[in-house]
Amino acid sequence: MVEPLHITVMLGGPGAEREVSLRSGAAVAAALRSLGHYVTALDPQRPGWQLPQETEVVFLALHGTYGEDGTVQAELEQLGVPYTGCDAAASRTGFDKALTKEKLVAAGVPTARFLVVDAPEAPWPAGWDAPLIIKPVRQGSSVGLHFVDRPEAWRDALTEALDHDARVLVEEKIIGRETTVGVLDRQPLPVVEVRPKSGVYDYGNKYGAGRTDYFCPADFDAATTNRVQAAGLAAFHAIGARDYARVDVMVRANGDPVVLEVNTLPGMTETSLFPKAAAAAGISYPELCQRMVQLALRRQ
Repeated sequence: MVEPLHITVMLGGPGAEREVSLRSGAAVAAALRSLGHYVTALDPQRPGWQLPQETEVVFLALHGTYGEDGTVQAELEQLGVPYTGCDAAASRTGFDKALTKEKLVAAGVPTARFLVVDAPEAPWPAGWDAPLIIKPVRQGSSVGLHFVDRPEAWRDALTEALDHDARVLVEEKIIGRETTVGVLDRQPLPVVEVRPKSGVYDYGNKYGAGRTDYFCPADFDAATTNRVQAAGLAAFHAIGARDYARVDVMVRANGDPVVLEVNTLPGMTETSLFPKAAAAAGISYPELCQRMVQLALRRQ
């Protein structure tokens, strides 16, 4: 038995990932209630929201703008209420793909070559070969993501991506196996490999049930697994993360890991990768939610 707490689950919000966040939050709330907690769901879709007075801890099931960019974290710190996940500073860094890249490079964490573009008329990067990846600097869940396989597609992809943000990250496409490394309480979880049944791991394949196969633990030898987990943990520390996060890592054919980005509030839906990794480590979904709460309360 756990000691019942008054927990407010913040879900939904004003960002582009609202629908996914609502699903994450509903699953978290159900799990926490199953443990005996008193749970209130709060959707901060508009300014002026107020926490219930009895709130002892906030579980952040928000994704994307406002929820994952450090804004709500700073507001909760002003209120003096403990909340799950990374602090405001690490959240701002993790949500900004360009800033994350700078932190990774400074820390010596392997990552793909990149540049930042802020104009739709920008030319194809000199000296770069296709394929390239274009993604908004400050968005998540593959919103605005484009794979550019030929220079002729550059202009349209760049223009569309810039509809989602004033700046976009242009990255060399790493050929290899797509994986993710969850970190919980500063320990890496089993590696998850992601294999879309068709196309690439975009928004549709990420959240469409049955459209992607997941393998956890990923079928790597022990040495490669250790290298991938070490890269994920190094990225976690490079952005100043705490408690938990999920790090996306490509693995080249020779086993070299290449970190793509850090997700400071990983998805908690039925298809989300972080709960899959925890399950492979023997941690049930309700237990995972409980541990996230305990990590937040431990800081008090």
